[in-house]
Amino acid sequence: MVFHDMRFPEKISRGARGGPRRRTQVVELYSGREERNASWANSRREYDVAFGIRSNDQLQEVIAFFEARNGRLFAFRFKDWADYKSSMPSRAITPLDQQLGVGDGTQAAFQLRKLYGTEALGYWRTITKPVTGSIRVAVNNIEQPSGWTADLAKGLISLSTAPTTGAIITAGFEFDVPCRFDTDSIDVTLDLERLGSITSIPLIEVRDT
Repeated sequence: MVFHDMRFPEKISRGARGGPRRRTQVVELYSGREERNASWANSRREYDVAFGIRSNDQLQEVIAFFEARNGRLFAFRFKDWADYKSSMPSRAITPLDQQLGVGDGTQAAFQLRKLYGTEALGYWRTITKPVTGSIRVAVNNIEQPSGWTADLAKGLISLSTAPTTGAIITAGFEFDVPCRFDTDSIDVTLDLERLGSITSIPLIEVRDT
């Protein structure tokens, strides 16, 4: 899978509509009871960016981005303004936002992730596309300004020295969603004033980047 490491226009993504989707099979029994099974272990985000287009210039910007990605072929970064950082939307990022793991004396690499809900009944989302310059790391509540590197293509934090057994590794960060267009065509309508409009431009999260 080829990934273009560039972000969809932010001013347009700010007005996009969408969010997480899950796939659950629900079977209703004759008794009225239900059997439910999750087809996906992880959620998958879907968006419609047509709602963010406010001018013909922005329309042309989206068409140019679409053409450069060859429609559905190449994935890219997308900023979900409703959920783009490790902290709550109203709070600043801190290195204590999300727990990445616990040291065992040998492991030095830890995957960025974000918890939704509680530790006992929550969902850990794997973060693969952190934003450069936004990551802060701490070990046992002490921020580490150096001594680690970040793989911005995979969301992997590698410490130069493996944390000691029992050490808590945490991080704060901003992140993008790896997405692709979920259509190979864009249907543009031009009105009498030559102002373009599009009914729908769907994007979908990809997991194979």
